[in-house]
Amino acid sequence: MSTSSNASSPGRNLVGWFANLSTLFLLIMILVISTGEMMHGQLLKFGEVLFSDPQQQVQYFLLRADPEKPTCNANLNVDQEVARQEAEAAKGTPAGGTADDVDDLFGARKFNAAAVRESLTATVKNCAERHVMYDHIRAHITPQLKFYRGLETSFFTLFKFGADNRAMTLLILLTITAAYTTLGFHHISLRPARYLRDYQAQAWAMLICSGMMMYSSVRYYQISVDSGVPLEDPRVYYMWIVLFAVMSAVSAFRIVRPPRSQEPTKGSWLHALEAVPLIANLGIFTSVYFFMHDHPSGPAIYANKILDFISLPLALALHIWAGMLFKQSRMVDMFMNIMRPWKLSPEALTYIILLAAGLPTAYAGVSSVFVIAAGAIVYHEVRAVGGTSQYALAATAMSGSLGVVLSPSLLVVGIAALNRQVTTAQLFYWGFFVFALTSTAFFIASQIHRHNRHQRAAVASPMVAVPAMLREMKAVIPYVLVVGAIAMFYSHVLDTPFNEISAPSILPIMMLLVLVFDKKFQARDAAARNFAPVGAAAVQAMPMPEPASETTHVEPAYAAQRQKTASGAIRAATTETVEHVGAYISLMLFTQLVSGVVERSEIMTMAPQVFPNVWWAMTFLVIAKVILGMVMEPLGAIVLVSSTLAPMAYANGIEPVHFWMMVLVAFELGYLLPPVALNQLLTRQVVGEAEIDKSDAEVAGASFYRRYERWILPCLVMSISLAIVAYGPLLVQRVDFFKPIAHLFH
Repeated sequence: MSTSSNASSPGRNLVGWFANLSTLFLLIMILVISTGEMMHGQLLKFGEVLFSDPQQQVQYFLLRADPEKPTCNANLNVDQEVARQEAEAAKGTPAGGTADDVDDLFGARKFNAAAVRESLTATVKNCAERHVMYDHIRAHITPQLKFYRGLETSFFTLFKFGADNRAMTLLILLTITAAYTTLGFHHISLRPARYLRDYQAQAWAMLICSGMMMYSSVRYYQISVDSGVPLEDPRVYYMWIVLFAVMSAVSAFRIVRPPRSQEPTKGSWLHALEAVPLIANLGIFTSVYFFMHDHPSGPAIYANKILDFISLPLALALHIWAGMLFKQSRMVDMFMNIMRPWKLSPEALTYIILLAAGLPTAYAGVSSVFVIAAGAIVYHEVRAVGGTSQYALAATAMSGSLGVVLSPSLLVVGIAALNRQVTTAQLFYWGFFVFALTSTAFFIASQIHRHNRHQRAAVASPMVAVPAMLREMKAVIPYVLVVGAIAMFYSHVLDTPFNEISAPSILPIMMLLVLVFDKKFQARDAAARNFAPVGAAAVQAMPMPEPASETTHVEPAYAAQRQKTASGAIRAATTETVEHVGAYISLMLFTQLVSGVVERSEIMTMAPQVFPNVWWAMTFLVIAKVILGMVMEPLGAIVLVSSTLAPMAYANGIEPVHFWMMVLVAFELGYLLPPVALNQLLTRQVVGEAEIDKSDAEVAGASFYRRYERWILPCLVMSISLAIVAYGPLLVQRVDFFKPIAHLFH
């Protein structure tokens, strides 16, 4: 997370180059491995079609390696072999030539020549079939087959390598990105560092946290070795130690070499505590707890639990990369160009933006990732149509909180993976209604509290807006075709439909191709605009300047960070990805430690497992979920909830789907509330401290609501939505007045 423009960026030196290149390599490797699995499955199918011979019973799986020639004798004389065995039996020697003491227990046995002849005949027949099959297989091994099976087995080797080394891939990725994020002071904190003491507080806190975690990792390794049980993969233990050792070294370096602050004063140590990264606070607190309870390996043990659901952090890294690539494209600009002819009010346009943002939020994985990727875009677009800065900040913080219940949300996939009581289909079905509820509630609340509610919005006439909108849609058609072609390729060629399972693997590739396509189009348009006629054409063209029209597009402010070339855009997107992956997955990792403290302290057992009625149970669960959302990262929180609070909900008669819908909304409310307010923090970081200060200055002296609208509006909307989601189904199920509509909720 970019916390300050004052910090010297390591991205322009050798360290930044290494971090970018390494992260890009690892992300591409993850994509290639996941795509290799898809390709391998299809290559097996194509191999059966191309090289199988049903008439000779030769299937492709028999051709994947050179066959071994059978060693049996297909020309054995059955009668002679029967006679030989009968003679040996008469002498008291078994057919195998050695006596068996066990057979002597049953006394003398009579030689059955018919049974032996039948057995030998079947054996010879089977041997002959094996020789024939061997000849058939050898006849089918052509140069074309050798080339094809080499390609197919290479994909299998790649996929197997990736599957066997997923833990190491994640840990190496986390080591590189976390070290880079620590070096650049980009970890998530309550307030970005601005003063010298802010940077010093961050560096010291990260050094203490990393040192404690390194010690815990060493103790975890020693205890595992002393247990006498062979380690499943010693490399994982070494990599954990390396991870925290590198973070400790980087933090120590930053203590010695702090960045230059542009502020004239050093700041105060009290305010510097606000700049301490959240992971440092979590790491120090949980480490002290475990050390005081004589369990030094505890932090490392619970950190290692992230490998139990390793697909989630890997998918999150790919989602973040896709979001950063999306940020470098002009797709949002084109969507806004379609909407601008209507001249909508800020509230109406915000409602449409939030509806449109639902799908990208779902594809981004979690709400925070969408705020990271598109928060600045939402803010500046709302401001561009006349929205107040406080309202724009509220919309930005809220933009990521709506689509997390839609397919293919990574949170929902994680819930379904950890809880057999629910499926993604059930959660996504009801998630659509929750999305409609929260987005509409935000629109209604913004209309009630809008700044100029006495002024009628001058919406454009459909006769004017529709033709202009259709003209703008022409520019979007090529992009739609590219996305559709990629989706069809995966669906029909690789037999992998675009869904919540395949989205992490497909989205980055889709965004890479769309970004390259977009930059080619942008370069072509720029060349057409810059083409200068010469000669007589130039003389004629000079006095004819075209007046600006309503369809003239002005590059938005947030587009200034976009690169002009595809390679530059990919490089810039990867640089941001390194920061965000390092910050967010580190937060996800340290959230596991909080789960360990909660589990170890058995604080959940203090609450009654069965409440007097379902209303008390739901109230307790709602409060607990909001509190968890206030202090924990979402993907880590669902692991804790699955093991502790979910069984309590089921025992009190709350249906699993209802419970998890409530959990998702409660978490999103928690991410908007202090003391952490994750989505508000990310909004602050992507918009910038200067814009936040400017917004606060604009509303100085205004009413209480106007001064704190960016906090009150989203929290009010999510609180009302949470109450409806939590208690609405209970009212329908248990209050006679609502019984006539109860069938709608089944």
